[in-house]
Amino acid sequence: MQADRLRQSGKRILQIFLQGGVSQLESWDPKPGTRYGGPFRAIPTSVPGMHISELLPHTARRMHHLSIVRSINSKINDHRQGMLYMERGRPAGDFPYLGSVASKYLAGPEATLPGYIHITTRGLNDQTAAFLGAQHAELTLRGVQPPDNLQLPGQLDPELDAQRESLRRQFDEPFARRRSNAELANYDAAFKQAELLMARKKIFAGEASPRDLERYGTHDFAKYCLLARTLLENGATCVKVTHHGYDSHAENFNFHLEQLEEFDKPFSMLLDDLHDRGMLDSTLVLICSEFGRTPKINTKYGRDHWGTAWSTVLGGCGVQPGAIIGATNAEGTEVADREVDSGHLFHTYLRAVGLDTYAEHDLPGRSIPIGDPAAEEIGELLS
Repeated sequence: MQADRLRQSGKRILQIFLQGGVSQLESWDPKPGTRYGGPFRAIPTSVPGMHISELLPHTARRMHHLSIVRSINSKINDHRQGMLYMERGRPAGDFPYLGSVASKYLAGPEATLPGYIHITTRGLNDQTAAFLGAQHAELTLRGVQPPDNLQLPGQLDPELDAQRESLRRQFDEPFARRRSNAELANYDAAFKQAELLMARKKIFAGEASPRDLERYGTHDFAKYCLLARTLLENGATCVKVTHHGYDSHAENFNFHLEQLEEFDKPFSMLLDDLHDRGMLDSTLVLICSEFGRTPKINTKYGRDHWGTAWSTVLGGCGVQPGAIIGATNAEGTEVADREVDSGHLFHTYLRAVGLDTYAEHDLPGRSIPIGDPAAEEIGELLS
């Protein structure tokens, strides 16, 4: 089975989600001097001929590690549905998120952390694992705060706790005879996640070093990136970091000036650290949104929701670096070359880490393809 092979690979995913819909025109596909281009310049990057927005100077110097897809047409302008399409790779239906798929096929039985961890300030109770089971569901961390209840109650020592766990398992046996295996697995998953986190509670202890804070910054997103680095170094399979605040229906340019300044340096430092520590070749790095923003500027100097022609960025494991896939027309109003959608991206992400997305999920008695059969990977982007 795929899972048995891939769990030995040590591959992992870092997903940076720019919630609200980052403007492609202020980030990855600038159009200065055009009718809808806005006030910001395009600057050269470390890849000859590739330019991105001047709001991303640190990232620009590291684009030789990354590639841009500039031709996404997801046809969705709703926040929730756009996010689900990006995460599930299908426009409808109850399917697992990218991180839950990674947990299922990349996280081995010896994993010392839950397979899918999301660092965010806002908790959504999404059923991210769908039919894969609760053991592959997202574990949400509220910023850099450690999960609750990592310590044993004061009256319990480790030996007594082990006895308590043994008793629970004895009680599970008759329970299992009256319930489905899936129900029991979901029940056990909560205990397993708690056990893993309690055993690794030192990960959440202490503060970031002054040197790291100087490099990354002291604001929340910088600290989230530092925690993501720590989690990946300590065996996490998929870490998602959400940076909120890109829904710029008004004052788009001021919002992006602030938001991308906050994003640019911490992300770049994290990318540097993954590279310098020999982890980038085995870590797929994604920068995603649920959609882009309209070329047309509204009466409040904002840009609205736009799933018709937008961009995303990826690099690291399995990705050809320094590539530009597709293009929009001169004013950014539609895709002009190599149109793709979120289903193509989902295939591409998982193919990059070695998963055969045309195969079916490892589910006894069920036939569900991993990727949308109507889509395929962006082959020229894979190394």
